[in-house]
Amino acid sequence: MIVDLRSDTVTRPTAAMRAVMANADVGDDVFGEDPTVNRLEATVAERLGKEAALYVPSGTQANQIAIRCLTEPGDEVILEQSAHPFLYEAGGPAVISGVTLRLVPGVDGVMDPAAVRAAVRPPNVHHTVPRLLSVENTANRGGGTVTSVARCQALSDVARAAGMNTHLDGARLWNAHVATGDPLADFAAPFDIVNVCFSKGLGAPVGSVLVGPAALMPKARRVRKMLGGGMRQAGILAAACLYALDHHLARLADDHARALRLWEGLTALGYSARRPDTNMIYITTPDAHALAARLGEHGVRCIALAADQVRLVTHLDVDDAQVEFAVGVFEWVRG
Repeated sequence: MIVDLRSDTVTRPTAAMRAVMANADVGDDVFGEDPTVNRLEATVAERLGKEAALYVPSGTQANQIAIRCLTEPGDEVILEQSAHPFLYEAGGPAVISGVTLRLVPGVDGVMDPAAVRAAVRPPNVHHTVPRLLSVENTANRGGGTVTSVARCQALSDVARAAGMNTHLDGARLWNAHVATGDPLADFAAPFDIVNVCFSKGLGAPVGSVLVGPAALMPKARRVRKMLGGGMRQAGILAAACLYALDHHLARLADDHARALRLWEGLTALGYSARRPDTNMIYITTPDAHALAARLGEHGVRCIALAADQVRLVTHLDVDDAQVEFAVGVFEWVRG
């Protein structure tokens, strides 16, 4: 048996999802003529309580479009020190938007409003202008941690008081919604612009959607074009996202339950890990790379994200039997 716990991005489209993709009604999305893309954008905007939406190829591109739309060159973006735009987007904010990043330490990836307030420097000719606060929810490197609706609002309040715009990197916002039961629109409300991803927990092969004010979308569409993100008959891909919304959203609770079962099994064996909020477990171990290699040899794929940290992610393609198998392999390699 092979259990792939490296990421929730490794999921493959189900047979039913492939069928709706094959039969999707399509047109040229760059001309705004793809009916399936238009339906996806309208659906996501409505669910998140925003005026308009834009379908883009990836979460990284969605983040970069958001930053470009809400800043000017020379501005400063405040975000948590392990946030995706800082760690995993190849210096995009500097190259694409000409901005600097000011990093705020968080607890399990979640920022304290007081720390954000302290990071906002007063106006001074020598300083960059703090223009944008970006929040990642759930926080990947924090362990799939949820930033609550109340904390989102408090962070936004600090940003507003400082004259800043706000962005929510909601690549895994679906997980936060299912874990807490709080409406997606409540998570999105404090932010000017929000992006959500379909190719992670929801199991679609490609795509993210950026939502925000209708007045901002022409600029977002132009930046998407600039970055090469304008796709043609993209309805084939958007159909998978719509199917995922209808069939794979509520079942994220299964991923969370399996992550909890995996955590219970591992901690019973003596492994050190924070109890998961959602579908991620981060094991603290002094030999992370060696442990990941040994697990892989016995059929459990995972990633060592640091010398002392192994990440495990449950998802659509991991069932109960695979979780139990993984616990058994962890016991075996521990000896």
